[in-house]
Amino acid sequence: MFEKKEKKRPRFIVTHEQRLEKTLSMGALQILVDTETGVNYINTVGEGYSGLTPLLDPNGNVVVSPLSEYSTED
Repeated sequence: MFEKKEKKRPRFIVTHEQRLEKTLSMGALQILVDTETGVNYINTVGEGYSGLTPLLDPNGNVVVSPLSEYSTED
């Protein structure tokens, strides 16, 4: 009657978060990783604003994490 559903990993995970207490809006910066592509994004969140952009290395290339770091096995 009840089939066991396969546990799906989330598409995006937060790998780093830095709170911005010294700003007026009390926001945060997050590094998100797309678990399907490995692409890293920097996300800004706060009251009344947000933004998302690919994270770049010093040479201007998009940072891509190895997908093996985010395997579905527990």
